[in-house]
Amino acid sequence: GEFEAGISKDGQTREHALLAYTLGVNQLIVAINKMDTTKWSEDRFKEIVKEVSNFIKKVGFNPKTVAFVPISGFNGDNMIEPSSNCPWYKGWDKETKEGGKSSGKTLLEAIDSIDRPKRPSSK
Repeated sequence: GEFEAGISKDGQTREHALLAYTLGVNQLIVAINKMDTTKWSEDRFKEIVKEVSNFIKKVGFNPKTVAFVPISGFNGDNMIEPSSNCPWYKGWDKETKEGGKSSGKTLLEAIDSIDRPKRPSSK
């Protein structure tokens, strides 16, 4: 499928994760899109979370600090409001930079949970 192509040796998903890390991005959200095409399969979601977690760990990201969110961009499912199509999905939990925890269900909540970067103070 499309996920397998993206995560393969020369895949775009791998390339983007590596590029993000190399450029100093230190927070990720993994939105697992097109869940409607798998009939919102919990097994497929878990399989992708496992594969992506293993890969981003090798790149240098800590999967425990990443929100994994199942969505359907086509239908807008689980982007702003929780979706009724995935009753098995209890939401995402992640560790924050300050050692705290953050949790939510939707992609918007994951975006809102991103820690603001520290700005250099002018002297």
